[in-house]
Amino acid sequence: MKLIRDLARGITALALALTLFGCASTRENRSTGELIDDTAIRAKVKTALLNDPLVKGMDVGVDVHRGDVQLSGWVTSAEEKRKATQIAEGVGGVRSVRNDLQIRK
Repeated sequence: MKLIRDLARGITALALALTLFGCASTRENRSTGELIDDTAIRAKVKTALLNDPLVKGMDVGVDVHRGDVQLSGWVTSAEEKRKATQIAEGVGGVRSVRNDLQIRK
């Protein structure tokens, strides 16, 4: 009896979760073309960061939405932070750069 009650509760909880998930709006409002462009920009920025001797590109996260780049993660100096911004701004297709890099002391 307890097993049936627990099973019924689990199924009810699962059904409720799936219903709420289905009602959630999607965050993605980019066209396929914009998504492809953003993916290409992200790859170019990340590659440029990895190729720069000053910037430790593995510690820098890159997100792109409609050409707007956001840098996140850790750097070791203000100079490295400025250089990361400069590199991202130099990539074709980048509209703006938001630098959220933190300087690790």
